[in-house]
Amino acid sequence: MYVEVRMEVLLTQLTASLTELREPNKVIAKAGNQPVAILNRNEAIGYFVPKSALSEVDVKVASEAQIDAFLDETLPKIDHVLEYLKDK
Repeated sequence: MYVEVRMEVLLTQLTASLTELREPNKVIAKAGNQPVAILNRNEAIGYFVPKSALSEVDVKVASEAQIDAFLDETLPKIDHVLEYLKDK
């Protein structure tokens, strides 16, 4: 018998089910300032991010030169993936 086990990486340590999301105030209280992965049958279907978590994020606009430098550094690293995806 062959059983496939699929592991999924969650981008947060906190989780809540769709059932728990029926009471969003409890999810917000549980979350504090952290994002919460929303699970449906143990599979992440999205993330709930409280407003308070976003207030801690310092958003900066990148200049065109910074974007170009980032792309010049990053694209060669993923070029093989982009080449593979051309046929898909």
